[in-house]
Amino acid sequence: MNQHSGIADVSAAHIPSADEAPADIAGSAEALNLDGATFADYGVSGPIVAALADKGITRPFPIQALTLPIALKGADIIGQAKTGTGKTLGFGIPMLERVIGPDEPGWEELGELQGRPQGLVVLPTRELTKQVAGDLRDAAAKRHIRIADVYGGRAYEPQVEALQQGAEIVVGTPGRLIDLMRHRILDLSHIRVVVLDEADEMLDLGFLEDVEKILAATPETRHTMLFSATMPGAVIAMARRYMSRPTHIRAQDPHDDSATVLTTKQVVYRVHQLNKDEVVARILQARGRGLTIIFTKTKRSAAKLTDELKYRGFAVGALHGDLSQGAREQALRAFRKGKIDVLVATDVAARGIDVEDVTHVINYQCPEDEKTYVHRIGRTGRAGHTGTAITFVDWEDTPRWAMINAQLNLGMPEPVETYHTSDHLYTDVDIPRDVTGRLPKSERKRAGLDAEELEDLGETGIRHSGARHSGTRRARNQSERTGRPRRRTRTHTSATGTSRSGQEGNSQRPQHPRQQAETKSEAKPQRARRQRRRINRQEH
Repeated sequence: MNQHSGIADVSAAHIPSADEAPADIAGSAEALNLDGATFADYGVSGPIVAALADKGITRPFPIQALTLPIALKGADIIGQAKTGTGKTLGFGIPMLERVIGPDEPGWEELGELQGRPQGLVVLPTRELTKQVAGDLRDAAAKRHIRIADVYGGRAYEPQVEALQQGAEIVVGTPGRLIDLMRHRILDLSHIRVVVLDEADEMLDLGFLEDVEKILAATPETRHTMLFSATMPGAVIAMARRYMSRPTHIRAQDPHDDSATVLTTKQVVYRVHQLNKDEVVARILQARGRGLTIIFTKTKRSAAKLTDELKYRGFAVGALHGDLSQGAREQALRAFRKGKIDVLVATDVAARGIDVEDVTHVINYQCPEDEKTYVHRIGRTGRAGHTGTAITFVDWEDTPRWAMINAQLNLGMPEPVETYHTSDHLYTDVDIPRDVTGRLPKSERKRAGLDAEELEDLGETGIRHSGARHSGTRRARNQSERTGRPRRRTRTHTSATGTSRSGQEGNSQRPQHPRQQAETKSEAKPQRARRQRRRINRQEH
């Protein structure tokens, strides 16, 4: 370790061996010799090949090359590959090939089943649902397949309407899928293909019961595929309960048996809390920096840092749980389109965001463990690209970082102390020496977040609760910007149980009639005295 540099030596980095079952089929790009290979070589139909070519996708990634020959035959698959290596098309293409759209060969034979879902993709997050649905639409652009994405946080009506009009493929989160099933709006009794994406999250972190309900509503003859970045042995055992003789496929790189991408340059600094914003402002002016994601621990930290960077002239957006779904999607769209080049996010974005050309990832605080660290830095250096991941470690987080370093063997047990004036900061990250803590006006070329339309999603619970608490939110945001405590309003609860903010009164229960009479009797002398004072002022 170089005490005058924060660059970690990742040549020997590795992930501790997990309880993972051996794969039935494993391979890498080099072993598969994919140079010159096309999707047509793996039996993909012409319309899908042409649609992918229109998007600049012509050669398959290893996970796609391994899964397509088996999945296209209808065999159940457990697919495993690092996030960002093409898992979506690994299951999306076989699903599209199995599904029949309006006016396509075989449509008339469906009879009464026309318009009912034939394919189902279940995912753990809203953002991932939107992303996967978009990828499937791109691949099906030259087909007549209708794809509906359903998830919580937005109004039911548009989703219900899409299902009633007919959808061959449904992409959704477990909660919303079950709600639609309960109201008999979503019929899964004729599903041909089921996909569980990010299966370790779905089965290992609390979605097992929901997944069982969804799978129980589908035919036993379905074609089932599970895809995920990691697949511990315990999850494999649970997955096999819902599948018929599945083939476990793992795409791996012989030079990287760890989930830490070796093409990612990793830099670790011990930074004082009060100096972090200054350091971040300089990193964001590094040479060659493209899209950048900054991860924070809390929603409050994300909101404050976003406001600070916006004040310093950067095109920045936020992605955290306090934002409405419309605002979150607005930020993601603006980020993907390049209208903003900095996205400040909590761990809600650690999984599932698939944005190309992310060159830098910044951990504003030390991640909780090595798993979170790997997920965060995996947002850059994806699909063969290189990137830089920079991690800030507070003094009190040094023991936690030491554990992460030991688990991953990063060779950086003691991060180098760094300030915005430190020479090694500029050399490590390739920052021009003459930059300041503000982005020069001549460099402010991005359109900004406001240039992206904020879509009205009719979000459930947002329109009414947002109006009711908007003043509180504005006060909270104002207090975060100014550092001054917000002024609280008292709430008076009437006898009917309704609340009126800004009025004095007992917020627990309405006054007893006797108390009301006493209050009125006390108020009479006061009104009389005020009236006498007004008369005296008029006389003089």
